[in-house]
Amino acid sequence: MTDPILQTQTDRHQLQQIIAGLSEGVILVEPDQRVVWANEAALAMHGVDSVEALGHNVTQYRERFRLRYRNNHPLGDGQYPIERVIAGECFTDVVVEVFLAEDDEVSWVHRVRSLVLTDRKGDPDLLVLILHDASEWADAEERFEKTFNANPAPALICRLSDQRYIKVNQGFLEMTGYVREDVVGRSVYELDVFANADKRELAVTRLGEGGTIPQMESELRMPDGGHKPVVVAGQPIDIGEEACMLFTFMDLEPRRKAESTLRQSEERFQKAFRMLPVPSAVLRGGDLVVLDINDAFSAVTGYTGPDVVGRPGAETAIWLDDAHADIARRLVDGESVRNAEFKIGRKNGEPMDALVSAENVSINGQDCVLLAWLDITERKRSETELVSAIETVMQDASWFSHSLVEKLANVRRPGRTDTARLDDLTKRERQVFDGLCEGHSDKEIAKTLGVALSTVRNHVATVYAKLDVHSRGAALLWARDHGYLAASRPSR
Repeated sequence: MTDPILQTQTDRHQLQQIIAGLSEGVILVEPDQRVVWANEAALAMHGVDSVEALGHNVTQYRERFRLRYRNNHPLGDGQYPIERVIAGECFTDVVVEVFLAEDDEVSWVHRVRSLVLTDRKGDPDLLVLILHDASEWADAEERFEKTFNANPAPALICRLSDQRYIKVNQGFLEMTGYVREDVVGRSVYELDVFANADKRELAVTRLGEGGTIPQMESELRMPDGGHKPVVVAGQPIDIGEEACMLFTFMDLEPRRKAESTLRQSEERFQKAFRMLPVPSAVLRGGDLVVLDINDAFSAVTGYTGPDVVGRPGAETAIWLDDAHADIARRLVDGESVRNAEFKIGRKNGEPMDALVSAENVSINGQDCVLLAWLDITERKRSETELVSAIETVMQDASWFSHSLVEKLANVRRPGRTDTARLDDLTKRERQVFDGLCEGHSDKEIAKTLGVALSTVRNHVATVYAKLDVHSRGAALLWARDHGYLAASRPSR
């Protein structure tokens, strides 16, 4: 039964007192279309300070204010909220932008609902427009829209109530080739963002609950029927007052192409590495654990993969005379090793002389060292035998002409003009050269001079470069050719 108090005629003055202090705007309109009252909030939302400024009736209101929807479409005849309430229509949450007729720069956003008060007979007695100032909300939504559309990361927003897409940004359209009309309004199952996902059931459950959806690999169906691999994730957000889900995507296609290119490159490297005619090995950066060796390595040393792979070079019998430590030191210091002379051990125990080169490289994303060497054992043996023979002849035959020695030197270096001089050597290099000419080994020279073995080797390499020779035998021949070897020894 209807409360009899509510059946009494409305006291307009008391009603105005009740609603005057409300934060929401209230406009009262008579059934004859006269605007009879508005509170301060409603006046402020129109930028005026009196009810008369709103217009005496609905027609004047239309003349003084222009209204349009949020999609920029203007409201036509009969669509103004004040006209709809005059027609006796009750509505809620109509969002409109309100402009002063003479100033397009001044505007507000109103969320409007209506109320029709009736008399005892049920006839309309007073028509009410209730306004909420949504300008700040609209500004925030506009900023969100701009940010969302400008974000290069592909994204979609679906409404949780019906699981239909309500927004799509330019990044998604560019990635997929869809147009906006192909996406907005479709459900998440019509345009399935979880197709072939590895955790599809979890994603569907979280979507139904409105919970966060973790990253997972999935596939998007393209307009041409193909599929694009992506990583998709979902984050619940509120758009206005609606619960929604923000989907973000990462295109996996460039990464997979890069991985394929890298894989092909590594395969080519492996083939080239295997086919290298010189002994070569791949070592792990830092500790120089052997990761791989090629066929030439096994052929020259006798070691196979199981003999050395997985073991630090220092634990194998490959390196002699601290060669491993010397190479490691140079590489740690960021240097490259180029044609450094070291001794390397074969599996049968025989040593070999080798010119070793090593370089820091990245393989499969791992820091590695690519090492290769050239066996010069036979060449050194021949040079040593030749120098020994020459020294013997020179010591036992004072008549051995200087011109003949010069001819022998020219045989070693045909067509080359000798411009090297001992004056080019530093004091320490001269001391190392003296020891070399006296037949001492690098270790003996280091002990005599009280320096590290690596220091002596560095000086030897420098001496070779300055004298334009490439081996100990060639250096001795250079010394004999220039009379230095004879001068450095007491005559008999």
